[in-house]
Amino acid sequence: MGKNVKIKRGMDIPLEGQPENTIHSVKNPATFALKPKDFKGLIPKLNVKQGDEVKAGDCLFTDKGNSNICFTSPVSGEVADIVRGDRRAIMEVKILADSEMSYKAFDTSGYADKSRDEIKALMLEAGLWPFIVQRPFGVIADTEVSPKAIHVSGFDSAPLAADLSISLKGEEENLKTGFEVLQMLTDGKVHLNLHATKKSELYSQVSGVEVNTFTGPHPSGLVGLQINKIDPINKGDIIWTLKPQHVAFIGKFFATGNVNLEQTIVVAGSEMKAPAYYKTRLGANITTIVEGNLKQDNVRVISGNVLTGDRIAADGYLGFSDNQLSIIPEGDHYEMLGWLFPSYPRPTLSPSLPLSRFLKKKFKVNTNPHGEPRAYVVTGQYEKVMPMDIMPQQLVKAVMAKDLELMENLGIYEVIEEDMALCEFVCTSKIDVQKVLGEGLQLMAEES
Repeated sequence: MGKNVKIKRGMDIPLEGQPENTIHSVKNPATFALKPKDFKGLIPKLNVKQGDEVKAGDCLFTDKGNSNICFTSPVSGEVADIVRGDRRAIMEVKILADSEMSYKAFDTSGYADKSRDEIKALMLEAGLWPFIVQRPFGVIADTEVSPKAIHVSGFDSAPLAADLSISLKGEEENLKTGFEVLQMLTDGKVHLNLHATKKSELYSQVSGVEVNTFTGPHPSGLVGLQINKIDPINKGDIIWTLKPQHVAFIGKFFATGNVNLEQTIVVAGSEMKAPAYYKTRLGANITTIVEGNLKQDNVRVISGNVLTGDRIAADGYLGFSDNQLSIIPEGDHYEMLGWLFPSYPRPTLSPSLPLSRFLKKKFKVNTNPHGEPRAYVVTGQYEKVMPMDIMPQQLVKAVMAKDLELMENLGIYEVIEEDMALCEFVCTSKIDVQKVLGEGLQLMAEES
């Protein structure tokens, strides 16, 4: 029987620009792209060159560390460009999409009778394996291990996050199939973690999983917190996690034999004229969505949510794992007298802005950090928004000191960057907590 967990510590950030519960169709973008930097620790090896014709599901590049892991094209068309950065590192593989989609055919018939190795081989070839994230370290799952458990968070508590009952409407059968496939990948339990008070008809057809329920503020929807409260990660444990939209992709693949990565994303934020849900595909160019839909030009476009997402250009590409675009004002202006001067209401834990703390409204925020980096002092703020049973500030200090033994003792195996994003948001010292933690995770992964 699953657990019922109530989260008390944390912080919801109510922002302007909540999406309407409508799904818009937009003109298909001309180009799509896969970005190797979306995958932690990946060194890509190209399988294509500029000018090659590909189908949806054809392999664009593999991982040099494991050539079995393919990263496949989300659309059919021509390889339009291979964008390189410093030292000729591959930044993007762009595909000029066909007007009519054609798919590489995979034989997924009778998937329920296939062995675990056969299921893995199909997922690897189809490019679906990178959707599985392994804890600790938040890397692509190791194909040679069997995880202790698999966790899927069935809701998202991040600012302006998608309501999955809208973005995944009509995917009920694919979710059912996807969870059946996940159960074939482990001898342990498959956990489906839901919000206790929100409707969950979306998962009504799913069976054979352990259902756990959560209530409370963000980060209650983060799978890392859910794992911590259900079955914490100890040294040597391996746990896999997926997002619900990726479970639906897997289910759709095994039901049809095609790599169909069409999805509904949420586009929200105070600078969107029409924040709503939009139908598109993984890796889409966002121009057709934001063009003519912005209230001003000086904005920050974020692939993902405002706490953990990546900044992209207004003509950039949706991240591999993202089902959200957040559009907020750029914070590149000088604020007179800074925090000394009575300022506009904004979400904060600081007692110096009591009006902001108690106003029951949505806030219009920008990217201004409201202060410069300063001495790292103990404030107790991290603990107010970190419901995990770890000591977050001590962990960050241990990472800064590169004390591997202390990092391990303080629980670095239980967290990845997104789990401490709220700590960064409330940090008085303006420490880039996620960046620091990422460096610590990389160091631990290299040492282990």
